[in-house]
Amino acid sequence: MTQNADTLFINAIVLTMDEKLNQYDPGAVAVRGDSIVAVGNEAELKKEFTAKEVIDCGGKVLMPGLVNAHTHVPMTLIRGLADDLRLDVWLMGYMLPVERQFVTPEFVRLGTLIACAEQIRSGVTTFNDMYYFEDDIAQATADAGMRAVCGESIMKYPAPDAPSYDDSLAYAREFIKKWKGHPLIVPAIAPHAPYSTNPEIIRACVDLATEFDVPLHIHISETAFEVENMRREQGMPVIPYVKKLGLFEAKVIAAHCVHIDTGEIRTLKHANAGVSHNPSSNLKLASGFAPVQKMLDDGLNVGVGTDGPASNNDLDMFEEVRLASFVAKASSNDPTALPAATALLMATRLGAHALHLGHLTGSLETGKRADLILVDTSPLHNSPRFKRDPMNAYAQLVFAAKSTDVTDVMVNGKWLMRDHELLTLSEKELLAQARGLASKIDAFLTEREQSVLSKLIALGGSMEEESFEVQIKVKVTEPDSIVQNLKRPEVEVAAFKHYRQFDEYFLFDDPAQGRLRFREDDLVNEKGDVVNVRSRLTLLGQKREGEMGHDVLLSRSRFLAPATQTLRFYREYFKPKKEISVEKDRLRWHIKYKDTEFFVNLDEVKQPAMGIFLEIKSRTWSRKDADLKAHLTGELLSLLGLKDAETVTQDYIEILTA
Repeated sequence: MTQNADTLFINAIVLTMDEKLNQYDPGAVAVRGDSIVAVGNEAELKKEFTAKEVIDCGGKVLMPGLVNAHTHVPMTLIRGLADDLRLDVWLMGYMLPVERQFVTPEFVRLGTLIACAEQIRSGVTTFNDMYYFEDDIAQATADAGMRAVCGESIMKYPAPDAPSYDDSLAYAREFIKKWKGHPLIVPAIAPHAPYSTNPEIIRACVDLATEFDVPLHIHISETAFEVENMRREQGMPVIPYVKKLGLFEAKVIAAHCVHIDTGEIRTLKHANAGVSHNPSSNLKLASGFAPVQKMLDDGLNVGVGTDGPASNNDLDMFEEVRLASFVAKASSNDPTALPAATALLMATRLGAHALHLGHLTGSLETGKRADLILVDTSPLHNSPRFKRDPMNAYAQLVFAAKSTDVTDVMVNGKWLMRDHELLTLSEKELLAQARGLASKIDAFLTEREQSVLSKLIALGGSMEEESFEVQIKVKVTEPDSIVQNLKRPEVEVAAFKHYRQFDEYFLFDDPAQGRLRFREDDLVNEKGDVVNVRSRLTLLGQKREGEMGHDVLLSRSRFLAPATQTLRFYREYFKPKKEISVEKDRLRWHIKYKDTEFFVNLDEVKQPAMGIFLEIKSRTWSRKDADLKAHLTGELLSLLGLKDAETVTQDYIEILTA
């Protein structure tokens, strides 16, 4: 008795990618509704099934659709925006500022639809995403007909879709509730990375993931710098740190895992975590070589991902699979490492298991969803075909095939592409919209690049400093007497602190840009131990607003910003013409004199060796107030025994550059 099917594929080289790597040539696959109902030899299935549509595959390869295990699909709209940069400069200096300015629900929908078109054309049927406005990404993906794990990104910084991580978590909760149980979309939560979150965020994300039984997607140990920072700050590598926070209570998808050791691999295995290997991105950003073969040897489910199209810069999984194999061979100096069949498994069944979707997709097996593709292996670049070794079929796909060889794509039993023609998307309309947006982003970056100030603002967290400052500085030879005089009854000391200050001044070709100062303040206790470190950026204007009596200066600081990145990052981001370093030991008193607040700094400038200076400062807001404070500053000098001392009318950097 024959069975009914909606579609019967015949005359195909069927690569099932199942546990036994079964192949059928000529083979057949029967599909009913959204699922596969039979896989096997053509002759047997033709006897067993009658179908509404019988498709003669013409000797093409019929195989599971590819699984892109890690990406950020809306970033198709910013691919090629900034390249040949270090990861931190690329991310903090360009990607995040542009995202803050442009990312909206409309932006992510357009970027997602373009990504879906690109992925369908290259044989991808399932992808794993992490971005903002993930609800709109999920909707666009479902409209395009693709399968995806959609992870709402959570960070400790303000994001395009949430001013705080509390808002991100609330958004994620509603997003997960809305999409849970959808036939194509698996909602997830995605704490961006340990370095961009905090323990509270990670624990909250784990709680949400376990409450709804959804995956948790996170970047782990992508760069050596990230791991070194974690060791320095927490005394342990990244994976032990997140394990301590309970991360592996959730169904984790760990992206990258470039810098992990054998013990960390075992931790991931015991937690049943999936790993996404991203060779193109890791090569382009010089992140390193992930120990993929060791992970596979220990039984980890390792998939292959393209990463975002701004750091790759494409979504071509055929290229990614080939690179995965080549990188493993080159980095191990072993040509037998990661053979073609294993590399293709990573892009199909193992990738699906890494996303915790192995029960649904990743192989051609009865009961699994009908997510499949046809690949033409007859073009010139893929000919001839040798049949002596069954492994040749995998080698042909991994080492010779191209994404353009994919002719047909089906997801969940529905056609998304037939004979190279997209059925659910209009490329022409999408590309026209992308061109319009690109011109706006170009204009934004062009304007920003012309100004140090705008580049500082683009980093986020900047504050305009509108207040003026009355300041006087004198060189001193007997600092101990000043310390004693500050104990006089006329002076009320509100606070005292001891700092070691390390200043790096950036000077630019155009003096009108001002000087940018990177300062690290090391707070020192009575024992001489550093108890706190704070870093900040200050953009100092060139122009003095005026001078008053007693050689007191009236000046203005234009912008302040927290310095959350390394000095190297700011050096590469701002590209100064020249740098000058100043190191000093600062004793600072916050005092009141005649009911007026002042800051008194006793600075020993050690590098370069300039001697000891007394500096008296006070904020002001008007010319009249400045005149009064200038007069009181003169009185303070006399009180401190420096009535006749020679005043210095320049800041330290001005003395050095005079």
